[in-house]
Amino acid sequence: MLNSTKIGNFIMAKRKTLGLTQQQLADKLNVSFQAVSKWENGTTYPNIEILRDLAIVLEVSVDEILAGSDKDVDGLSYSKAGIDITYTDTIKKEMAKHLETKDPRVLNGLGPFASLYDINFPNITNPVLVLKSEEPGSKQKLAMEYGYTESICHDMINHLVNDIVVMGAKPLAVLDTIVCGNAEKDTIKALVKGVSEACQENECSLVGGETSIQPLVVESGVYVLTSSIAGIVEKSKVIDGSAIKDGDAVLAIASNGLHTNGYSLVRLLMDKMPQIKLDKIDGLTFIEQIMKPHTPYYKSIKGLFDRNVIHGMAHITGGGIEGNLCRVIPDGLYAKIDLSKVKVLNIFKYIRNNGNISDEEMLRTFNCGVGFNLVVPQKYKAAVMKHVKQFYDCYEIGTIETGGAKVKFENRINWL
Repeated sequence: MLNSTKIGNFIMAKRKTLGLTQQQLADKLNVSFQAVSKWENGTTYPNIEILRDLAIVLEVSVDEILAGSDKDVDGLSYSKAGIDITYTDTIKKEMAKHLETKDPRVLNGLGPFASLYDINFPNITNPVLVLKSEEPGSKQKLAMEYGYTESICHDMINHLVNDIVVMGAKPLAVLDTIVCGNAEKDTIKALVKGVSEACQENECSLVGGETSIQPLVVESGVYVLTSSIAGIVEKSKVIDGSAIKDGDAVLAIASNGLHTNGYSLVRLLMDKMPQIKLDKIDGLTFIEQIMKPHTPYYKSIKGLFDRNVIHGMAHITGGGIEGNLCRVIPDGLYAKIDLSKVKVLNIFKYIRNNGNISDEEMLRTFNCGVGFNLVVPQKYKAAVMKHVKQFYDCYEIGTIETGGAKVKFENRINWL
């Protein structure tokens, strides 16, 4: 049981040791000096929301404030190792509201050891789970540096969902993991909020996850994100490329920029040419352009799944068109891609020109404007393009032919 008098005396003693008046302490915490006075005379406790900040100012732990005394100098504790259980519990309470969902399949919330999800699908005879893990790569370092905390969560979830919908799957549930050196409540709150909202936009639920605070492993201020997803598809409707035939059309769905690939190269370019950060491309600064969140494609293609008009799909990430489309092309066939038809975004032209990067390197590192590929029968391509164009630009860039190279390029990209 908490002893308000003991807590008050402890706060007063620490304040005086630091040479602070009640008003000075209040100013540091952005509270009234009357609040500090009430803490010290034992009338009230410090609000749980301010305990962490109070502990930092007084140079003690939250546990020591609540105990009203210094812990044994020689004794070890979790707080001394950099993890304050009381503070982390307040963070969990902040997370809870972002895990609330109206999805009746989510059977529990934050608190239990694991998440429960009902996978009874009466309309699916032979359900197949589609599973995937993803992280937003080195883009997250730039996101934390330039204030794109929530945005990077959309990158991660959009990328994750795109990777399972290529199989014709409906996204169901996401588990996220946040690894950090120290848990800053506002940052954790923003990250969980971003992941939750991105899940909602992709018609799935954030059902739980893990926040791992590792002060002796990860530097303070560093956050490492990753997520896993489960989707579902009828076994007979799995789209894995096996239906692809000679003569099929290869369609491109436009990206909005770099998505989540090529950032190690971009950061190298920024290190060599720091002045480019504020250069304008299509009305946005270089930073604004490269930090656009990864395009989500599920809503633009889900309406095609039951129409049997798609033979294969590829999400264009690291490796470019060649490195990803090849993963769904059956043996004995190849995709002949006409690079002159690719609608290159100006941000890629800018990166190529300023970095003096070869065409081969650009095509291997970036999507260059093509974020997703659809392989469809010729008789359906017009209808498919019309459907997708309700969401994003969609156009033909190649055909499937007999051969063994999987993907072959012809002509050159127009960089002008």
